[in-house]
Amino acid sequence: MYRASKYNLFLSIFLGFSSILTASTEPSGIDKKTEIKAYINHHLKDSYDFSITSYTDELGQHHYIGFPLPIILWDNGLKVFSSSKFHHGETVAEVEGSFYAIEHNKIYKTDETGTINYDDHHHPLNIKPLDFSITKSVVMILITGLLMFFLFRNLARSYASNGSIAKGAGRFFEPIVLYIRDDIAIPNIGEKHYKRYMSYLLTIFFFIWLLNIFGLTPLGVNVTGNIAITFSLALLTFLITNFTGNKNYWKHIFWMPGVPVPMKIILAPIELLGVFIKPFSLLIRLYANMQAGHIVLMSLIGLMFIFKSWLGSTLSFGLAFAISLIEVLVALLQAYIFTMLSALYFGFAVEEHHDEAH
Repeated sequence: MYRASKYNLFLSIFLGFSSILTASTEPSGIDKKTEIKAYINHHLKDSYDFSITSYTDELGQHHYIGFPLPIILWDNGLKVFSSSKFHHGETVAEVEGSFYAIEHNKIYKTDETGTINYDDHHHPLNIKPLDFSITKSVVMILITGLLMFFLFRNLARSYASNGSIAKGAGRFFEPIVLYIRDDIAIPNIGEKHYKRYMSYLLTIFFFIWLLNIFGLTPLGVNVTGNIAITFSLALLTFLITNFTGNKNYWKHIFWMPGVPVPMKIILAPIELLGVFIKPFSLLIRLYANMQAGHIVLMSLIGLMFIFKSWLGSTLSFGLAFAISLIEVLVALLQAYIFTMLSALYFGFAVEEHHDEAH
């Protein structure tokens, strides 16, 4: 009797928890899942307006909190107008007799009704004008650049006025600068050549770090989760590495000293391929980690609105809070890894080999 009652109690508790955690299987939950998925996809993409957040009123109308950005197109001449004409991609913009619409986060030329024609693979066939618009990511890049300029200008001025003692915010950044110099640049590049690359290494570290941190704020920016941005950063490392590489660097790629000739012929294409694989790994690592972090964090927050219960929502909030703390560490770690590997590649490019050592 005792065992049966204990079993019934356990079964009742289990069924109660199950009903709480499966609240999302109701029809309203399915609609909520679709809405959350669309919101996450929208957050991960760049946009032509700086929308901080949005909400739907009781009448089902969408309201956005933010501000428009300038649209700059070249379509038989320069056309500049506000992104508010698109009304967040919901309407067609008319500019000097031409009509434009946003489809898949790109601007296409259309008719006055906004018709988009597609091929068999559902790719738009409409003309796409050259787009030089100031998007949300561009705004954050400009803000980050200005912030870095003023921070380190003040740090330089404090050195000039106080000798070797930093003051203000410089006291926080000075140890980081010294760490990049003493523990990243010098060990990987060498005392002789590291000064040539210090400005780039410092810039790339703080640029990625600050953008990663901004991505964790309610501003809703995902700059380093954009593969075009990470590609540009990796391209800079690639160009600097190969344009500053000495003759020994290229010699060890195409005709390795101390290696038999048949092996040189086999290894040369592999080494040349490695020249492109290294920066590719840089861009994929940064992009994938930051993109995945945003997806996981926002998915956990979205679960709070799906469960709609004290248990499910509390667990989701706790997990989201824990992941957000981890993401703060990941933001710093990804900046460190990108800077460390860049310094390592620069060290390979300027290393002075001695053939007699083989």
